[in-house]
Amino acid sequence: AAPPPSSPGEPAPPPPPLQYSLLLQHLVGDKRQPRVWDPAALGGIPCPPKSEEQKMVERVMESCPFKAALACVGGFVLGGAFGIFTAGIDTNVGFDPKDPYRTPTAKEVLKDMGQRGISYAKNFAIVGAMFSCTECMVESYRGKSDWKNSVISGCITGGAIGFRAGLKAGVIGCGGFAAFSAAVDYYLR
Repeated sequence: AAPPPSSPGEPAPPPPPLQYSLLLQHLVGDKRQPRVWDPAALGGIPCPPKSEEQKMVERVMESCPFKAALACVGGFVLGGAFGIFTAGIDTNVGFDPKDPYRTPTAKEVLKDMGQRGISYAKNFAIVGAMFSCTECMVESYRGKSDWKNSVISGCITGGAIGFRAGLKAGVIGCGGFAAFSAAVDYYLR
């Protein structure tokens, strides 16, 4: 029942009590109006315009040669560390196959560790540069940045490395490197 109309001199009657369920529908339910946060409404986040030097540095850092060089250096460092690590846990480092009973000197062991580290470093650097360069070129060609780029470039890189040993090895290298690239891309994204 609606309250009777009040006369001009009387105070307005109090509004009916708000039910808790109606309040919840407006706060939590499907009648809730989500607020859109727009930074431009608050004046925006101040960001000065980029200078020509900053734009040039961004272009260089996003270029394929820079990415390939960065992957080459990173592969060299990682490969060197991996090579030294594997040489450190190998029990045959420094041993002479002609005289297996002679104990190697520390100098011989360190020399073999260094040679293995350099060998691994070179290989990792070449693979890293090949993969990074092909991924950048595939991404530039496709115009998209998604998981397919790493799979395609992994197939190209693995195939090129394996092809030196024959067609079958190239196909296996393509599939293996593509699968590895897909797995790494899946876990990193």
